[in-house]
Amino acid sequence: MLYQLYETQRSLMEPFSDFAQASAKLFSNSASPLGQAPMAQRISAAYDLFYRLGKDYEKPTFDIKTVNVDGVEVAIHERIYLDKPFCELRRFKRFSDDPATLTKLKNQPVVLIVAPLSGHYATLLRDTVRTMLQDHKVYITDWKNARLVPLSQGEFHLDDYVNYVQEFIRNLQAQYGNCHVVSVCQPTVPVLAAVSLMASRGEKTPLSMTMMGGPIDARSSPTAVNDLAAKRSYEWFENNVIYRVPDSFPGAGRRVYPGFLQYTGFVAMNPDRHMVSHYDYFKNLIKGDDASTEAHRKFYDEYNAVLDMDAHYYLETIRTVFQEYCLVNGTWDVRSTEGNLERVRPQDIKNTALFTVEGELDDISGAGQTQAAHGLCSAIAESDKLHLEAKGAGHYGIFSGRRWRDVVYPAVRSFILRSQKTMSAQAAPQAIIAAAVAVAPTEVPVGVPEAVPDNAPAAEATRSATGAAASMQHSDAEHATTTVTAAPKASPTTSRRSSRKG
Repeated sequence: MLYQLYETQRSLMEPFSDFAQASAKLFSNSASPLGQAPMAQRISAAYDLFYRLGKDYEKPTFDIKTVNVDGVEVAIHERIYLDKPFCELRRFKRFSDDPATLTKLKNQPVVLIVAPLSGHYATLLRDTVRTMLQDHKVYITDWKNARLVPLSQGEFHLDDYVNYVQEFIRNLQAQYGNCHVVSVCQPTVPVLAAVSLMASRGEKTPLSMTMMGGPIDARSSPTAVNDLAAKRSYEWFENNVIYRVPDSFPGAGRRVYPGFLQYTGFVAMNPDRHMVSHYDYFKNLIKGDDASTEAHRKFYDEYNAVLDMDAHYYLETIRTVFQEYCLVNGTWDVRSTEGNLERVRPQDIKNTALFTVEGELDDISGAGQTQAAHGLCSAIAESDKLHLEAKGAGHYGIFSGRRWRDVVYPAVRSFILRSQKTMSAQAAPQAIIAAAVAVAPTEVPVGVPEAVPDNAPAAEATRSATGAAASMQHSDAEHATTTVTAAPKASPTTSRRSSRKG
């Protein structure tokens, strides 16, 4: 009923929002009589703000047209590689007519990026994809909005998520021989389960797993998000946040955790920051600060676009990851596509290198939650394990923004290269993070509004970098993995254009 009421309200607001958009343009156009009226700029700004507060935000696009590969601008073609009922596996094909660049592209590692299914679209990882395309063949999971999936396609469970990941890995292995997997936040748990099950069956496993800011062990340094999930009962979530999709959508009748409820939760975490950000947007419109207003639009076009999650998947994630801690307790059984229950045993993984990344200021996945994977994957050689703590980085800073590009990514890139079959298994772990240990400037990234919520992708723009020099140290004896604390470093690039297939 709540979902239907929300949709009714949204439909009623739509014509007012459209009117506000048109009025904003009329009052800002100097050729219009209204544009010459007193206070025209303020009136236009007010209408513009009303429009953005009332509009419906659709799924964003990745919109990655080119990337720089060692000074050459390489064209990107995005396409759907596999289409599943609840997910599309997208490939970003690179093209070049430079022979040297073409050879380089063909020989680079294959990376499967597993995006979160936790409220926002996979485009939240746009910066992750764009950066990794410089040195890798990139595929990403693009999870579908559950309200657009007809009931005839069946339900979507956490087990299905794990099985999807296994299927995607096998497809890439069949085409390229093997691949590397990068998971960000929520998918670290199902990815570890997927690789564990493959190892237990004796299948070929990915060359490496990179896990960033995920709740492998949600008991470690619990955050407000962890506390909410742990303190409320399973029945509370089922009775208070699960609703049926209205008849106006293809997925009518499907039980989901609605995107608008998730968005309300996102905003409730930092309401003051959102109010300040919108007020600053209003003032910048009046001042004519086009750069700041455009940055605000880009940020909120992404942040305000949310999707529905199938109720079974959402509730099972709450119970398995945040209430019963099944992965770390060794009690998680996953139902395979054949219908068999299989126990998740991370200790069976032997031939996959492991890299975990955490942000020092992460307020969603607390300290030690991701690093816990090292203790679970006890059969992986210590020389094939690495942990990075990014100094001054919050949750979104480890996969988006300047710290991602200048601190985390160089370490990820080197780790993936080291994990290739052609690389020496005895390479020193310290060499992997050498590019990520220099002191960096603390300027705010271009195109990001100064006032954004802490739990937002661009939140790093609101925090001051510490400027502290990076240091390297070994972790405790329990894991014996190399631990790095790093500060960002910026580097200029030059480019020349090229555009043939590669």
